[in-house]
Amino acid sequence: MTLPTFKNPKLFEQAFIHRSYLNEAPDNVESNERLEFLGDSILSFFVSDYLYRTYPQYDEGVLTNLRSLLVNTKSLAQLSQELSFGDLLKLSKGEREAGGNKNQSLLADCFEAFVGALFIDSGEEVTKQFVSDSLLVKIPDIVAQKSFKDPKSLLQEYTQAQKKGSPVYQVINEEGPAHARTFTIEVKVANVAYGTGSGKSKQEAEEEAAKLALEKLEEK
Repeated sequence: MTLPTFKNPKLFEQAFIHRSYLNEAPDNVESNERLEFLGDSILSFFVSDYLYRTYPQYDEGVLTNLRSLLVNTKSLAQLSQELSFGDLLKLSKGEREAGGNKNQSLLADCFEAFVGALFIDSGEEVTKQFVSDSLLVKIPDIVAQKSFKDPKSLLQEYTQAQKKGSPVYQVINEEGPAHARTFTIEVKVANVAYGTGSGKSKQEAEEEAAKLALEKLEEK
């Protein structure tokens, strides 16, 4: 898809400036972190509003699961790749050599920052149209495939059916600044570790861990 045209080119550029680039950039250059903060909330609102209006038959739990599938790191990173955002990212030399322009977390952050920048530059309607064209179009397929049940619920159902008790989740690592923490969580079933996941929230990390655990248990 074609990206919307910005009235303010500097705002467009800021959406792609990673904080690692600041040490190598001219003065008065700002990273995309504040835009990311704004874009995260805007995305959540547009997705929530669409789901609420489009699927009145679903309860809060199902709507939450659907939203999570759409706005998690993996989903947003994939969108960034489809839009070639990685090519636009401004990173430090070291970060780029380490493959930062292909890093899922950085790509997801970049997508959120772009949404935030677009909202400031062009307003609600243009931003809503962009989110609709890039993200909301994926919802009908997800619903049709009934792939919106979250991994934690599926794992809980599986372990109960197998009489293995409830899964236990434990945070094994936290890193990053307070406003952009990354959590690593391990899930155990019957005191055996089956999966480890990472994410920008504990919920996201738990879901990734649960998905891996379910795959291992089903293989057995």
